[in-house]
Amino acid sequence: MSTGVAATVDLSEKQARILNHLREAAGDRTYFKSRLVAEELDMTAKEVGANMRALLSADHGLEIEKWGYSSGTTWKVTRAE
Repeated sequence: MSTGVAATVDLSEKQARILNHLREAAGDRTYFKSRLVAEELDMTAKEVGANMRALLSADHGLEIEKWGYSSGTTWKVTRAE
């Protein structure tokens, strides 16, 4: 069984920051725009998008999928069952 710490070992610092942000907010929200995550984490939307791709296939307790493109990329994030 993996823990949040073990799952983030192979992630970059930016990927770990994004993942922690999503974990904290996933209970309250389901959809995240790259540009809004970027604003909250002092990154660019492009940095968030590039790093989210690495999180798509990682085992970290969240299900992440690219959801939409209007006004920037939107990601659907739910807790894994």
